[in-house]
Amino acid sequence: MYEYIRGKVAEVAPTYAVIDAAGVGYLLNISLETFSAIEKADEAKLWVHFIVREDAQQLYGFASREERELFRLLIGVSGVGGNTARMILSTYSPRELQQIIQAGNAVLLKNVKGLGLKTAQKIIVELTGKMVDLATTNTPTTSSADTDEALAALQMLGFAKTAAEKALQAILKEQPSAPVEELVRLALKRL
Repeated sequence: MYEYIRGKVAEVAPTYAVIDAAGVGYLLNISLETFSAIEKADEAKLWVHFIVREDAQQLYGFASREERELFRLLIGVSGVGGNTARMILSTYSPRELQQIIQAGNAVLLKNVKGLGLKTAQKIIVELTGKMVDLATTNTPTTSSADTDEALAALQMLGFAKTAAEKALQAILKEQPSAPVEELVRLALKRL
């Protein structure tokens, strides 16, 4: 339903943020990873996951798409809810979590508060194959907003979305922190 919310950071704490988007304050549950990314920011763009339950409607916000995708994979595991997934992402960065799952280190994963060994093993079993897909679809360190902006610019210039995405992914592997202008310039040379 919601892809992202961009606006003024009205309030921020280690577990939640309030983003003022056009006069509406959205309360988003966040991880410590996201908190550290936005705690000193005046404005932020958070990628959103919306959960509707019988008794509540909750928004979860993430500083990167990669973190949101990991959250979605985690809540897809039976026995892992939104708060447990957020606790896992607060304990480990997305890269660390991917490495733990790929290594099959259930003992390290169970160090997350409230997570038992059986659930940690279940997470590893269910997500091992999915981590490879996630690693290839996300950019290393350039922000998602910059990548999206570069992709939009290339599409406006008449390039196909899939070709532009492939060119951008190749560039980001070589230059993970390239700014938008550099991404577009290098992609134009490849297309």
